Amino acid sequence: MNNTFTLDDIRAARARIGDSVLRTPLVRLNVDDTTIYLKLENLQPIGSFKLRGAGNAIALATPEQLAHGVYTASAGNMAQGVAWHARRLGIPCTVIVPDHAPATKLEAVARLGASIIKVPFAAWWQVLVTRQYPGQAGFFIHPVSDAAVMAGNGTIGLEILEDLAQVDEILVPYGGGGLACGIATAVRALKPDVQIFACEVETSAAFCAALVANAPTPIDYIASFVDGIGSGCVLAEMWPLARALLDGSVVMKLADVADAVRTLAERNRVIAEGAGAAPVAAALQRDAMRRREGAAARTVVCIVSGGNIDFEKLVRIYRREL
Repeated sequence: MNNTFTLDDIRAARARIGDSVLRTPLVRLNVDDTTIYLKLENLQPIGSFKLRGAGNAIALATPEQLAHGVYTASAGNMAQGVAWHARRLGIPCTVIVPDHAPATKLEAVARLGASIIKVPFAAWWQVLVTRQYPGQAGFFIHPVSDAAVMAGNGTIGLEILEDLAQVDEILVPYGGGGLACGIATAVRALKPDVQIFACEVETSAAFCAALVANAPTPIDYIASFVDGIGSGCVLAEMWPLARALLDGSVVMKLADVADAVRTLAERNRVIAEGAGAAPVAAALQRDAMRRREGAAARTVVCIVSGGNIDFEKLVRIYRREL
């Protein structure tokens, strides 16, 4: 397993995947007197940033590796990224999903022609740890810790700095750390004074727990409508990278994330899943805290990582029922 990559790898990934992914817009959050910007990865063809890493990993694989197709382990968004590229190339795709994966994401995976294997969360997590599923053929694409996947994710960092050179802070949803570490690798190389924070929710803040313990430590993971981030423990191979690259973790309450989902819909007409709204919740909370303390405003970019939310959940959030 190799999870080492550089700025040059990220630049090469951008050249490699440029024709198959969208350069997403960076727009200001329409909340008065804030300097909060939204990197709208929810506008990718699959509704998630995962198209970038999946595309780079598949592009780097050899014909021999792809001879029996591809597979991944994902709650939904990486599954769609891998399936989208597999369909484009005409190769088979299988996805291993946890039993709490949302229907909207599974329906999208099925539309893309992938086979779905649903397993309990603990068994799904073991696929991430061992990087294999018993009896499954094909080229495995790890959704988090492959260097090629993280380099693809890092192309977001290049775009942010090109579009908003004066950025002070970037807030990134933290699931396994592949998105945060990809972006941070690009930004640290080009503008090291920018602060980069992981965003988690109270029901699954494994990175925060690891920072407190100074080592990956198991936590009680509780499934919620914020299904795109969180785990029972930081992956061992990701811990050195995340600890070195990220400035800390901001842990949000579920109610604050739900408020952010509503704010994005009402103010910017943006549909975000819980993971994508978590950085916005964090940015609004931190902005309010700075105001109370009389601190200077900061220019903040929130990674709206995806928009794949069940509409039933969205309606319940909008009605303040969730």
